[in-house]
Parts: sequence; C-alpha cells; structure tokens
Amino acid sequence: MDQELPPSEELAAVFARMSGLLLTTDTAGSALRAGTTLAQEIFPDTAGAGMSLLDEDGTQITTAATGEVVERADRLQYELRAGPCLTAWADRTVVRVDDLARDPRWPDWARRAARELGLRASLSVPVVAGDTALGALKVYATRPGAYREREESLLALFAAQAAMLVANAKSHADARRVSARLRDSLRGRDVVNIAKGVLMSRGHVDEQTAFLQLADLARERRHSLRDAAEDLVRTTLRRRR
Repeated sequence: MDQELPPSEELAAVFARMSGLLLTTDTAGSALRAGTTLAQEIFPDTAGAGMSLLDEDGTQITTAATGEVVERADRLQYELRAGPCLTAWADRTVVRVDDLARDPRWPDWARRAARELGLRASLSVPVVAGDTALGALKVYATRPGAYREREESLLALFAAQAAMLVANAKSHADARRVSARLRDSLRGRDVVNIAKGVLMSRGHVDEQTAFLQLADLARERRHSLRDAAEDLVRTTLRRRR
C-alpha cells in the first residue's frame, strides 16, 4: 500500500474512540458494526472491511460489513467452508493474500472472489479474547499487493481492540455480575493479546511462539507479563510517528 499508515496520534484517537464504544455498545452486533466502520477509516483505500463471530465449528453467528462486496466475499467463504477469514480464525494467525488470482491456498474461493467481485488482495486477523477465538476481522482491496507487514501489524492491533469491544458487549448481555477484579484481569489478557499480535505479525510466528517471546522479554526486563506487553504496544505505536 503506497499510502502511509496513520501516525501514532491518529491511531491513539481511533483506539480512544473504541474505548468510548466500550461504554456504549451493549450488543455483539452493534460492536461488530462499530468495529468495521472504524477499520474502514484506518484503511481508506480498501474496498471494504468486515468482522464475523463464529461458533466452535466455524459456523457464522454474527457478522458486519461495510458493503455488499464484503458480504458476498464472506458468504462465499462460508458456503465453500474455505478462505482466509476462516483460516485466520481456525489457526489464530494473520493471513495475507497478495493476489487472489494467483494464490493456491483456497483456489475455488480466490478464483470466484477475483472474477465475480473484482477483489485481488485481502488481510484477515483473528479476533481473540482471553483464550477464546471469537471470529475474524478482514479487509479487502481491488489492487494486488495492497497490504504489507505494516498493515498486518496495524490490523492485529485493531483486532485486539475489537476483541475487547465484542467481549464487553457479551458481558453486558450475559455477565453483568462480573466483578471489577475479573474485568481488570480480562483487560490484562487483552493487552497481552495485542502484544502477541504484534510479535506474530512482526516475526511471522504462531501464537505460542509469540507468547514465549513475550515471556522472555518480561523476564529480561524483570517486568510482569502485562507490563512487558504494555511497553511493547507503546513502543510499536511510537515508531509510527
């Protein structure tokens, strides 16, 4: 993508908006709609953004999209039971497609998405809260090579924030009695997930390796895991100035 990513001030403003939504969003559906709208703002040249919540066997529970092309691309994945969004959710990893017309991983989906929808690139990241993979967040583009490592890192950060948004909506729906101590624990796990997302996209490693790297960093600095995660996220945002 030729366009520079937003500077840290703009990223902070976006995440501040998401934090505000934590206080006002009370359903998973509204959380997804809010998240996809903000994702569209972060990637203004993208053809669209979407987020899906999935059950344990990969069946779509709730979805939101910024436009029809995203809805059709997602629907095609669920019909075929194959595609980058499902892979990102199942493997808990960032999945980038540089050119749908040439990618061999999901030939039926990629061929039809390129031919019928005009899509040529995609980026999908898992939405994970605590130990649970809730679904996936994705963006699509009509130009090959639209997304690179910078976009991977940013979308992973955004997905971690989105997971907090969705988890908060779920808690409003069925767990209003959750104690303040447990809420603080969930926030701690969320910042750890953000940091793991950074390490996963930066080093192209799996979730377990990223966690071990974060634990090593905490030991080296004699920090708690949460403090080490917060330091890593702050440093990542600062580098985008």
